[in-house]
Amino acid sequence: MCIRDRGTCTKVDGGFSRTNTAKHRSLSILMTPLRIAMVAAEPSGDQLGAALMQALRGRFPSAAFEGVGGDAMAAEGLNSRIPMDRLGVMGLVEVLAHLPALLKERRDLGDHWTRNPPDVFIGIDAPDFNLGLAARLRKAGIPTVQYVAPTVWAWRESRVKTLRRSVDLVLSIFPFEEQFLQERGVNAVYTGHPLADRIPLDVDQAGARQALDLSPEGMIVALLPGSRRSEMEKLAGPFLETANWCHERRPGLRYVVPLAGDAVAAAFEQARSRFAPRLPLQTVRRRSHEVLAAADVALTASGTATLEALLTKRPMIVGYRVHQFTYLAARYLRLVKTPWVAMANILASEELAPEFLQTRCAAPFLGPALLALLDDPERRARIGGRYRVIHERMRCSSNQGGAAAVADLLAGRAP
Repeated sequence: MCIRDRGTCTKVDGGFSRTNTAKHRSLSILMTPLRIAMVAAEPSGDQLGAALMQALRGRFPSAAFEGVGGDAMAAEGLNSRIPMDRLGVMGLVEVLAHLPALLKERRDLGDHWTRNPPDVFIGIDAPDFNLGLAARLRKAGIPTVQYVAPTVWAWRESRVKTLRRSVDLVLSIFPFEEQFLQERGVNAVYTGHPLADRIPLDVDQAGARQALDLSPEGMIVALLPGSRRSEMEKLAGPFLETANWCHERRPGLRYVVPLAGDAVAAAFEQARSRFAPRLPLQTVRRRSHEVLAAADVALTASGTATLEALLTKRPMIVGYRVHQFTYLAARYLRLVKTPWVAMANILASEELAPEFLQTRCAAPFLGPALLALLDDPERRARIGGRYRVIHERMRCSSNQGGAAAVADLLAGRAP
């Protein structure tokens, strides 16, 4: 049983009973075929979207989904209008180079959906892209939802005004977000994170190694340099150089890398041929959860991967680089409000995962930190225990909660 602190949603025997529901209003809309527009911009959003689609189809069996997504959402029946990788760009300076194309894609989607209005629009993460689109659609009378709140509690808090203006509902995935947003006038519901439901509390390392055809003996390091091509181009080099640094000192270590898609895999292989052509390394398409479960420690980019490592109870080292101007702007304009960048550390309220940013994201810094973690089994066990407690608190049947919140929004809009 999971009881939400704010009282918006109480999970009881696998179902949801809402204290602030519109169920006594007209529910005719729940019985009619729906067109649901969705936009995801990266692999983690694609996974979130696919799981939410499953739950929505349970409530609206004849629903049709269209928009932007990856392989997971396509497998659930999404009619994708453009390839998802066109939208996956991070950073301030990095976005500028792609801005004209991004604005055109957003304008085209907006034109299509204002001419052919869906019953609801759900933007999945990617707030810089999705909130502008949502604002236009909301102005046209289309209900709008943002799935995954932008990190306004961490940086650029001024975006709360944009969020409040753009969407009718925010589905928040972290427990501290709901109150923060509601206090600022945003209609937000905490649903929990789908990964916390999907990943088991007790991870089977031996089973994961067997599934990946890895030896049950020896220590394995998971390398996760990012799920976007732009991340891979910045981080594959220093991560591979770090693995080489460690290999020279511990030849018995092995390395496994999950790769999100073709573009990311191509960028990684290019870096591998340059930085580590003889490193004992195995690549796997997707399957990041199994790779983390099979590993003893992880070297990972900041982002969703740190949450995955937390949920698999894997101690980690975090490395990240952005364009120097992006970093300086965030630092000197005081855009960042939290002492850490990794979600695992934010959830733990301490730096259990050492962070190495910018010039410190390099082998002379990452390598010693990684070996120190491997050489300290008590520290790894302590971190794993802390991660388990956090995991237990985040298990809230999130997909069903998100679908219920969307259903309530639509029921409240019914004539």
